[in-house]
Amino acid sequence: MQTHVSRSKNDPWVLKTPPGTSEYRMHTDEKDGKLILVCTVGSTVLHYDARCIDDLYAMTKEVDDWVELGGADEQKPAKDGTVESWARSQANPIGGWYGLKKGLRGRFGVYIPPLMEELGLCELEHKPKNNRMRFK
Repeated sequence: MQTHVSRSKNDPWVLKTPPGTSEYRMHTDEKDGKLILVCTVGSTVLHYDARCIDDLYAMTKEVDDWVELGGADEQKPAKDGTVESWARSQANPIGGWYGLKKGLRGRFGVYIPPLMEELGLCELEHKPKNNRMRFK
């Protein structure tokens, strides 16, 4: 990760979803030789390719405006033009899903932007719904 930031399972980031309604934990780990983000929400554990941080930062910097988050479960379609749709798109830098656990690859727009805000990489809205982010 270009941001050179990692956290162990014993010292995770403690984050809240953009509306501030749910708390979750995130740490870095390695799986199959790849750096991943491990997101723990209650008893659910999601994995994301850690390069998503740098790639999403580059995308929001290129857009140079607010981008709607649009978080959705893997089984639901993502609204076009959102962070969630970008994280699934064949046009993103990895050519598809940043989520790594089949069945739990969605919700990227819910869990990754708060980490980016914590790292000082973006501005993030904290309204009850329809939150957006932009590069900082």
